[in-house]
Amino acid sequence: MKIDKDSKKQIEKIIDKMNCQKNFECYTSEFKKLSTVKSVNSKNLFECLSKKPKKCQFSLPFGDGYFCKCPLRIYIAKNLNK
Repeated sequence: MKIDKDSKKQIEKIIDKMNCQKNFECYTSEFKKLSTVKSVNSKNLFECLSKKPKKCQFSLPFGDGYFCKCPLRIYIAKNLNK
């Protein structure tokens, strides 16, 4: 998937500010290896639908599910519709 220069710049800025145990696999795989998320509200809350959310450092357990708190994944979902 091609992304515009502004999105690429923003993604690189996000990456510079965080540490990822998966080495930013979502980005380096050109968005082919993305965890599945679902918007819970219109802005910033995303439910993690991954099969193994406990293994992700950015999953936040809540009730019977998990929320995604990964800044990069949230940016991708909100701005690239992935």
